[in-house]
Amino acid sequence: MYVKLNGQMVYLWRAVDHEGEVLESFVTRKRDKAAALALMKKALKRHGRPEKIVTDGLRSYPAAITELGNLERREMGQWLNSRAENSHLPFRRRERAMLRYRQMKSLQKFDSVHGSMHNDFTQERHLVDRQTYNDRRSAAVAGWQNLAA
Repeated sequence: MYVKLNGQMVYLWRAVDHEGEVLESFVTRKRDKAAALALMKKALKRHGRPEKIVTDGLRSYPAAITELGNLERREMGQWLNSRAENSHLPFRRRERAMLRYRQMKSLQKFDSVHGSMHNDFTQERHLVDRQTYNDRRSAAVAGWQNLAA
């Protein structure tokens, strides 16, 4: 995904799990092997080896995955990457409200916090009853209030 930063395009890389939660995010000026490798190393260090790695058709992904030794875990195909693409939608909505970004550092900070908050507060309301939903929401609010204190 690209984001405009002072009129220039920068790339927002995201690692998303099988439920659509954002695991890692990374902002770079180039969309090359070095950037893909940096994101994957960051994600693998924090979350361990995945069962499979779903990517789009960008050729820097297989180059980086080969260097890490995970090429047999890579999957690519039409509609396989939909979960990662849909994770961009809340970010885009918030980006429009903020009227773009001015600095790379502020964009990186915003994205990491936005991803964490979105994971905690966006719950599948249609899958749980009202009491369970309220309990989970209260736990998320209490967790974020503890961080702020």
